[in-house]
Amino acid sequence: MGLNVIYCTCVSVMMTLAVITSLLAVFLVGLYSTNANDQSVENNRPIIGVLAETLPAKRSQYGQYYIAASYVKFIESAGGRVVPIFPNATSDDILKIFNYINGVLFPGGGVSLTESGYAKNGKLFYELSVKAFDEGVTFPVLGTCLGFELLNVITSDDKVVLSHVDAENLPTPLIFAEGFKESRMFSNAPEHLLKSIQDSSITMNNHHWGVTPENFQNNKNISSFYNVISTNKDREGKIFVSTIEGKRYPIYGLQWHPEKNQFEWSPRESIPHSPEAIELGQYIANFIVGQARLNNHKFPSPEEEAAALIYNYNPMYTGSFSNFTQMYFF
Repeated sequence: MGLNVIYCTCVSVMMTLAVITSLLAVFLVGLYSTNANDQSVENNRPIIGVLAETLPAKRSQYGQYYIAASYVKFIESAGGRVVPIFPNATSDDILKIFNYINGVLFPGGGVSLTESGYAKNGKLFYELSVKAFDEGVTFPVLGTCLGFELLNVITSDDKVVLSHVDAENLPTPLIFAEGFKESRMFSNAPEHLLKSIQDSSITMNNHHWGVTPENFQNNKNISSFYNVISTNKDREGKIFVSTIEGKRYPIYGLQWHPEKNQFEWSPRESIPHSPEAIELGQYIANFIVGQARLNNHKFPSPEEEAAALIYNYNPMYTGSFSNFTQMYFF
């Protein structure tokens, strides 16, 4: 009888342990296979879409659309890959590619913020990113220069939020806002880099339009959606917002150009190339690609992935007639 009791007890314990082990396994699979906002996903093959823009008519001999190669190198420098997103993409095209890639970059440029394919595609990606995050999926969006302005126009639903500034070809230090060290973007930045950003002119501005702090605060749509991380002053001393990040959502805006420090070399522009400037550019690249690693979207097959990547196109040297050292034409 005693042996039977011991035997039954052992079996019971073993069954209990098996159940616990199974439940733990299910929990861990759920933790690492979902794309939850708890940042449990780590995708080490991230792909980021970059919005292409329509070429000016005077450059039409090269193609219909372009992407400055510096943006591609910027993403690649942090271990990401690039898929070009063309202005003529349909809404169905954008939804399809959204489910295949891990983030999107709105580059600088010179197209309409309301009527262009660039603006249309940007708005769709923005809306999809917000919806995805509400459903537990991180899909980062980074806008630089024109892309920063597009984010503000989309969120504010008002182009009047922009005002004229004198900040073309103007490297400046950042004026950090209170609490910037709690931002996702700069919370892990080393102290020596933060000091350089504040003390040295290593953020490259190249824009005529900006968002003043007054316009930002007076528009409740944007002031409730974003935190101001930094401001800058233009040549006339006018203050404009220069770095923002979503309070809740993984949407980030830089009025300045992090990619130029490392990858643009026009002698016509005063681009900072100091070691500190290069470190800043690399830090931002690492940050946004790191955000994309939190997303586990993927292409249905290796063949479809290969066909979409920008490796199918060759960059062209354009420094002799453009401020971009290299460009991709499509």
